[in-house]
Amino acid sequence: MRTTNPSAASALQLNAAYYRSTIITVPVFETSTPPQKLGPPRIGKLSFSLPAQSFFIQGSELCLPTCNTRALHLNLSVSRLPLVSNLNLSVSRLRNLTQSISQKQSIVSVSCFSFEGSQVQKREVFCFAVGGACICGEYGLEGSHVHVGEEKLGVLLLNLGGPETLQDVQPFLFNLFADPDIIRLPRLFRFLQRPLAQLISVLRAPKSKEGYAAIGGGSPLRKITDEQAEALKMALEEKNMSVNVYVGMRYWFPFTEEAVHQIKKDKITRLVLLPLYPQYSIFTSGSSIRVVQDMFSKDSYLSRLPVSIIKSWYQRRGYIESMANLIEQELQKFSNPEEVMIFFSAHGVPVSYVEDAGDPYRDQMQDCIRLIMQELKARGTFNEHTLAYQSRVGPIQWLKPYTDEVLVDLGKKGVKSLLAVPVSFVSEHIETLQEIEMEYKELALESGIENWGRVPALGLSSTFISYLADAVIEALPSAQAITTTEIASEEAEAGPVSYIIKMFVGSVLAFFLLLSPKLISTFKNLL
Repeated sequence: MRTTNPSAASALQLNAAYYRSTIITVPVFETSTPPQKLGPPRIGKLSFSLPAQSFFIQGSELCLPTCNTRALHLNLSVSRLPLVSNLNLSVSRLRNLTQSISQKQSIVSVSCFSFEGSQVQKREVFCFAVGGACICGEYGLEGSHVHVGEEKLGVLLLNLGGPETLQDVQPFLFNLFADPDIIRLPRLFRFLQRPLAQLISVLRAPKSKEGYAAIGGGSPLRKITDEQAEALKMALEEKNMSVNVYVGMRYWFPFTEEAVHQIKKDKITRLVLLPLYPQYSIFTSGSSIRVVQDMFSKDSYLSRLPVSIIKSWYQRRGYIESMANLIEQELQKFSNPEEVMIFFSAHGVPVSYVEDAGDPYRDQMQDCIRLIMQELKARGTFNEHTLAYQSRVGPIQWLKPYTDEVLVDLGKKGVKSLLAVPVSFVSEHIETLQEIEMEYKELALESGIENWGRVPALGLSSTFISYLADAVIEALPSAQAITTTEIASEEAEAGPVSYIIKMFVGSVLAFFLLLSPKLISTFKNLL
């Protein structure tokens, strides 16, 4: 768009990232001949008309005769923007420069123009990244040239991953136990991580293969996550946001590293990291985020990419409502719904993660259950409920109470109807299909519980996917260059002497296990 009349205004329609429609009005600046002395500012305005919200960006041109330069300044004021805490102003002066401005900062120098006599020697570019759209302009003697281009937005879904065939089970387990966030060895003994992971994966593979064989020979997690990615992309498009959605698995294909390489190849300009774990833990979301941070810190392009991280989202209204909907639906399948015990089963983590490393998982899980039950009570459902933790491995202490022990105890107390709710998972996989639906169901029936039900994972629930899309939209304005300190501060290793001693003894034991078949047999029983 090109104009020379200072009173002229042009408008165009833009499908901006956060709003269904955006009208951008661009009055131009008078730029006939550079004045020889400093005069009053000439005012121009960029105004953004948004549903229920408004931006006003006012620009002023000042001629500075002492240095023969002309400067463009912006005065930014914001009103009624509940979803936007800060805006990003991107300025290009033949080099990349990104500056974040808050609502409290109002005057920003955008660019300078050099003149020699009456001729412009150099044109410089200004760029506003507002509401997910990029408004760029070239400013010179003959007028303003303003064009609008959307940023290239990306969402990276982070998940666990799972073996797709029985042959994949042992290498998948190796990747799992080789993760220093799963088996947290002191730094001095990190060289033992891979030997220990190899040993544990070989010993656990036969039992794990039995579990995967029982659900069809492999995990459906990749297929479901791919479908969730496509559904999220469509939901965002319905909200007038064009986004590339990527899937990155922590321990199997497609690995997070593959997704990050594709993000770079696609030249994404703004990214949201969305772990598919409602509650944050070092064990799950933290490990996946750490991989991304490590890759970004070593790459000059990625290290400058604005990124928003949604660490946890269990407290979001959409998630709570979606879980309550599923629970209500499954309760109605019982002959006496009001007598059913609601049994929340969460993936466990070692106690040391919570007590020594400050993992917020237990607190977030308890808060999550409170919010779900609060929603159910508001709907008139007042069933009793309990929470337990599943999937513990090895002889160390994990979060209690344990799911298997609680099921036996409930049977002894006379509970006859039970609805199992997998609350850590949004996709069906080995822990829902085999561990809960087969192992725990059998244990519950053996313990005297007569009526068993299970809430399915959220999967492709339209309400759930729509609210994930809302979370992505709300996260985009806060994007900034990713750092490693943000997560590291939460996951800093505490160093109690007893913890170090235990890990040291365990590390030494790993070497002996590699040498002694008898010890291997003993260790296998512990696993």
